[in-house]
Amino acid sequence: MPKHAISRLVGKLAAAKMGWLTTKLISMFIKAYGINMNEAKLKKASDFDTFNNFFTRELEEGARTIDNDENTICYPVDGAISQQGDIIDGQLIQAKGFNYSVTSLLGGDEKTAAPFQGGKFSCIYLAPKDYHRIHMPMAATLREMIYVPGELFSVNPLTAQNVPDLFARNERVVAIFDTEMGELAMVLVGATIVASIETTWGGTITPPAGKDIFRWQYPKDGADAITFEKGDEMGRFKLGSTVVSTFAPNMISEFATDAGPGTVTRLGEIYAALDKSEK
Repeated sequence: MPKHAISRLVGKLAAAKMGWLTTKLISMFIKAYGINMNEAKLKKASDFDTFNNFFTRELEEGARTIDNDENTICYPVDGAISQQGDIIDGQLIQAKGFNYSVTSLLGGDEKTAAPFQGGKFSCIYLAPKDYHRIHMPMAATLREMIYVPGELFSVNPLTAQNVPDLFARNERVVAIFDTEMGELAMVLVGATIVASIETTWGGTITPPAGKDIFRWQYPKDGADAITFEKGDEMGRFKLGSTVVSTFAPNMISEFATDAGPGTVTRLGEIYAALDKSEK
């Protein structure tokens, strides 16, 4: 069965209200992945009427502290760093021996990718056990959203080491933001059995899967502008995936000394220092 069909079938099951069976499946999932429900707002499997509501569970107040230093960016998700570093000659590192282009990642338009040439990137993998809401690493205003159709390969570390151009081939939703330091892109990458990608401003973006690239433009100011503070929720995955962020040149001076491939990330903690030196 094709990956898209499998993923959509899983999505329908995850959205179904199946009473005791839903509770049983959630209980099994919690046990299998060692999920800490003490930090969730709703703590019992029976509190959730669908698997999706469990998977996108809200954390209780105070479970994560958002670093409020204006000179830093914070981790946007709980997960683990897959790769991070410089965008060199338009290329991002996927894994040893595999690179992919920022242009293809952002939907194939060179004008969209131009502000990130020579900048930095980070790729964070969300495992099934992780909290699956995505938050802003810094204050920003939404400028554009792009839906890019594609495959639905698994995005776990093993697949990243073996499938060329993985993150530029999978279905994804790209959000482009303006910040006081320059442009920021956050790419929500779909994967096998990722049933849905949502944003806080647009709701469910996929499914249904499309065959064409779609773009939405947003006002940069005025009453209709969509603005975010550092730490605000911007989207969520229904089942796990990956977030790739790209940063304009001279936005980040350095990543945290303890950050690197394999580092476990915790939403809100300091990830990198902003470069606010005089240019």
